[in-house]
Amino acid sequence: MKMSGKTIAPGALAFLMLGAPLPAQPPLRSGAELYQAACSACHGANGTGVPQSQVGFDLPLPDFTDCGFASREPDDDWLAVAHDGGPARGFDEMMPAFGDALTIEELERILAHVRGFCRDDAWPRGELNLPRALHTEKAFPEDEAVYTVAVGTGKRKAFLNELLYEKRFGPRNQIEIAVPFGWREGSEGIADPESGDGWVGSLGDMAVGVKRAFFHSLRKGSIFSVGAELVLPTGDRAKGLGKGTSVVEPFASYGQILPGDFFFQSQAGLEFPFDTERAEKEGFWRLALGRTWTSGRFGRAWSPMVELLGARELTEGSAVQWDIVPQIQVTLNRRQHVMMNVGVRLPTNDRDNRDTVILFYLLWDWFDGGFLEGW
Repeated sequence: MKMSGKTIAPGALAFLMLGAPLPAQPPLRSGAELYQAACSACHGANGTGVPQSQVGFDLPLPDFTDCGFASREPDDDWLAVAHDGGPARGFDEMMPAFGDALTIEELERILAHVRGFCRDDAWPRGELNLPRALHTEKAFPEDEAVYTVAVGTGKRKAFLNELLYEKRFGPRNQIEIAVPFGWREGSEGIADPESGDGWVGSLGDMAVGVKRAFFHSLRKGSIFSVGAELVLPTGDRAKGLGKGTSVVEPFASYGQILPGDFFFQSQAGLEFPFDTERAEKEGFWRLALGRTWTSGRFGRAWSPMVELLGARELTEGSAVQWDIVPQIQVTLNRRQHVMMNVGVRLPTNDRDNRDTVILFYLLWDWFDGGFLEGW
């Protein structure tokens, strides 16, 4: 029955007809109450974990008060494990599934309570760890290893590689080491002196860098970082695999969560060579726009993106070189800490001197476990 546009349940209608007050509805249980009932037997009332001698199994329990652990993952990863059990993310089956006993809303209230065990707001939340684009540096400090391949398809073909190691220290900081190497088809007069082969290979210019997140806000969905790299002249300039001088590259990065699972990232920086006879000063800017889909609520994540890249030598009369890079990142395993990205870099101007490049990377978020774990 409806009264004043509102539906009245039959039981409530009977109370109204008898003039009796409606019975009080049982209050919704808080996140703390739900946690105490469903989780504290293993994870402890204070979130530090019950000793193994009491729980009766040898599996180490996480410490929810450790912000270095608890802040890294987005809510959906926590909910996947709570709803579907540990195996949903490639963890041990000792973590049971609560999806049949508790609703998503109840699990979200528990998670909000668990988030409160971390008392240090300096740690950026995992939701701000946006998908990694092929060129645009993330603002989020990360523990990752990335292997990137770039295949040039133009007149001078190339097969270039980079090994990148990133390590987080403290709530906001990251250091990284990049080791490039590869092979390039030599131009006339440039070939391997021993074999005479037209392909030449070399280590590239190695780089070391540091990055710090100066601002982050989950409420605003944004994160801002500043960093710098020192590029060392370890590559062979004569083979086209190095600049022949050290270069300092300061930069700033920004990430923004957008409505509808969209996201935006940007980076801008400068290159200052030590020897301007060998390399020019240069400015660059990079923009990335993407959206993430998942297979079901907690399944494989797909993140198509497009990057717009601009670079210009800081000399009078130099033109901006523009590139567009469509790409897609996909998680490969259940734990979603191993992923790949495939794309193509398309020059939009000066095409006679710049080639189309096919790009690929394999990323391992090593803090979340070994490369072979979680499949």
